[in-house]
Amino acid sequence: MKALEPIDLHHQGAERVVGCYLVETSDGLALNDCGPSTCVAKLEEGLGRRDLALTDISHLLLSHIHLDHAGAAGVLVRKHPGLQVHVSEVGAPHLIDPSRLEKSARRLYGEAFDELWGELAPVPEENVRVLGDELLGLQVFPSPGHANHNACYLAPDGTLYAGDAAGVRIQPDHYVCPPTPPPEFDLGAWLNTLDEIERRKPTRLALIHFGVVDDPERHLEQLRRRLRDWAADETPETEWIARREREWAEESSQPGAYERAMPLWQSYAGLRRYWDKLAETGSPAPTIASR
Repeated sequence: MKALEPIDLHHQGAERVVGCYLVETSDGLALNDCGPSTCVAKLEEGLGRRDLALTDISHLLLSHIHLDHAGAAGVLVRKHPGLQVHVSEVGAPHLIDPSRLEKSARRLYGEAFDELWGELAPVPEENVRVLGDELLGLQVFPSPGHANHNACYLAPDGTLYAGDAAGVRIQPDHYVCPPTPPPEFDLGAWLNTLDEIERRKPTRLALIHFGVVDDPERHLEQLRRRLRDWAADETPETEWIARREREWAEESSQPGAYERAMPLWQSYAGLRRYWDKLAETGSPAPTIASR
């Protein structure tokens, strides 16, 4: 099996936090995700180390439209007008007109927005392609739970380009956890997504945060268990974060990298919104069998 390594985008100067992948398709080279526009220079450097330029890339395969995955899409198309951008039907309008997405993100990140993410440029409508079930020799399927616009791409060699549907695991660490930011975390939907991933039996998982996982069954089982545990732990924010920090200290060799990739305050905010929705609607939490 051919070696696969992410292009490290060195977000905020940190290694092994945000990456993206080169993908060989039936119509030339593609990028799976692209990071934020603050990382465009590092993306181009990474391509250059592979003797490539941005103009050698024909397609951008977006997992979803969160800024750490897709924020640079508009800037890349401006630099390379021939780039075709593939995204879910839900995500497409927000690429064409990112004003609502930017407004929501600025509320969440406040004054840190520009330093973290930079420019959120629109993608011309003629460059946007809505995903179906197959694309350029890859299987495509929706994978909600982290976000309702997440999509996964399964390559013929068994590699699953998972976006955030397969969680966060900073290689070579063995610890796996779920990024649960607001506003769309949905436990039941994510558990169903894990079923769909397992049904397709990928041989490896290409994670944006961060690196290639060669033990997908064990990885997905740990993610399933941790989703259950985190969503069941409805406690005040300070207590919840303290528990996760203890968990990281005990089980991860690099807790600082996890905090950079997936700040705990964000994950708590998404869970808090999820718990509040359940309370407002009177809906029970999903029944989760032990596995």
